[in-house]
Amino acid sequence: MSDPHDRRSDSLGDFFDNVPTAPPPVTEREARDEPAPGSRRALRQAAARGSAERETAPANPSAQPDQEATAGEAAAAARPVAAAPTPAAVATDAEGSEPLDALFAPEPPAPAPRRRRGRGCLITLIVLLVIGGVAAGAGVWIYNTYQTQLDDIMGWGEPKDYESGIATGEAFVTIKKGDTGGPVSTALFEAKVTRTDRVFYEYLIENEPNATFYPGVYKLQQKMTAAAALKALSNPENRMANTVRIAEGSTVASSLPQIAEGVGIPIEELKAAVQDPSAYGVSAQSLEGWLFPAVYTFDPGATAEDVIAAMVDRTRESLAEAGVPAEDEQRVLTIASIIEREARTPDFPKVSRVIANRVADGMMLQMDSTAQYGYGELNAGKASTSEAAQYDDNAWNTYVISGLPATPIANAGYAAIDAAMHPVDGPWLYFVTVDFSTGETQFSQTYEEHQQGIKKMRAWCSANPEYTGC
Repeated sequence: MSDPHDRRSDSLGDFFDNVPTAPPPVTEREARDEPAPGSRRALRQAAARGSAERETAPANPSAQPDQEATAGEAAAAARPVAAAPTPAAVATDAEGSEPLDALFAPEPPAPAPRRRRGRGCLITLIVLLVIGGVAAGAGVWIYNTYQTQLDDIMGWGEPKDYESGIATGEAFVTIKKGDTGGPVSTALFEAKVTRTDRVFYEYLIENEPNATFYPGVYKLQQKMTAAAALKALSNPENRMANTVRIAEGSTVASSLPQIAEGVGIPIEELKAAVQDPSAYGVSAQSLEGWLFPAVYTFDPGATAEDVIAAMVDRTRESLAEAGVPAEDEQRVLTIASIIEREARTPDFPKVSRVIANRVADGMMLQMDSTAQYGYGELNAGKASTSEAAQYDDNAWNTYVISGLPATPIANAGYAAIDAAMHPVDGPWLYFVTVDFSTGETQFSQTYEEHQQGIKKMRAWCSANPEYTGC
């Protein structure tokens, strides 16, 4: 067989005899099916050839030609066989080796490792939940702390004013000499004329900042709008002549000036009229607690004694209505006066029970109102007792004395008198107001529970520094 590598240009017959019909002429290296130096195929063949040589090493050197042929066949067999292309598409070499397209085709990319997303997603979710929880907690704290302000800004919560057209019944409002918008607004609220304590005052600031109020007792209705209340107070026909209103919880000292303004009797005559309780059949050292809280209208010629007698008689009617024996009137009025000063009306029977339980157990009453009365600061507008008042040694200070104070400390209404005569059953020994805006009161059987109530009261006062009653 002629050497295919011996191709001389001057032998055209041999040239055409050895030229393949397809594909086009190849180089000398390609004809020998040798891979390009440094290519992946060259590396694979070198690795396969070395392995074959180690496995089939001959016993004598004379076998090398056969060994090389065998190694070549082994290398060809070790190469991966590509999918056979159609004859028209690709040509093979004379020895049946793999097509050229398969030799130079790019290797398939190695599969990328799968990413583990579970832990990362969980951490992200936890972080989002923590952030959301912190934000929600902050929102709750802000709303609880600034609920009133937020409700005002956002228009949430109950309306401050009553609706127009729902006014009903009667209400008597006393305006004292020198009263301005603030005190009048409070008086209207306490008489159940307006819905909130500040709505009338805020209405004045916005609409009638220079409004003037004249002292006297005015007859209005309950559930009025702030605008309607102002219009009623500006009408002289609603001012009741020779009329005075004695408020629940007031004292003789605070009532006499109101009587003088409303009825037109000089204050000196009224002070003289209360000096002798026996003139009205009262066996006590003073008339404290005997001027029944109500609205009174007198004839133009009424004297100071007529006015005081009418109020004492009204007290006796309430005592009789509550079933109080004559010999027990002073004691019941004394308890009722403490109840009136210490609690709101729904809690009257419970406070009465606290007083009864403490007296029965031999405990001091330790009521702030009694200490304040004995020290002369009952009308100072404070719920808590000053240190000076608490330790002052007088016949009314129940922080110092045992049992009831020497006399009543205020004028009590019928509800307080009835509660003093008929306390509700219960084990309570302590009580404290924990919310002065609503009057909410905590009643406790043990001192430890009472201390928790005091903490609540102080927390409320700290959160409401604008309230002057703490």
